[in-house]
Amino acid sequence: MRTITKDFSPLYRSLIGAEHLASMMDKATKAEKQPAYPPYNIESIAEDKYRITMAVAGFVESELDIESKANTLVVTGTKVSSEEDTTRKFLYQGIAERNFERKFQIADHVKVISAHMENGLLHIDLEREIPEALKPRKIAINGKSLLEGNSE
Repeated sequence: MRTITKDFSPLYRSLIGAEHLASMMDKATKAEKQPAYPPYNIESIAEDKYRITMAVAGFVESELDIESKANTLVVTGTKVSSEEDTTRKFLYQGIAERNFERKFQIADHVKVISAHMENGLLHIDLEREIPEALKPRKIAINGKSLLEGNSE
């Protein structure tokens, strides 16, 4: 299998003070093997609002754990084995019900708002909240410089 590499150095020249973007882009371009289980969707439900929906058939809320830290969202499912599981004899078992850990890289200022289960689907709602200090603002041109007028 041929690996394709991208050179992002021209982009870095125009991103002053955003070195963390370089490391995020490097992580995203590396072929990190993610398991295919459980299947999931990511959708934009409104401006700056997102939802991750995971198919977690056979899991109950107490067997799922959601943790958000350092721009990573980690969803873990741990099946609790019971005596009933050892006495059951499957002729075919297509519902996996196996332990999993799924990681999602989330952007700066995106936080988890809520999570709920419905009909075997885990819904995780996220929202991007940009702090006032980072929002665009107009700069007035008033003709004065900090370097002028300090000769008192």
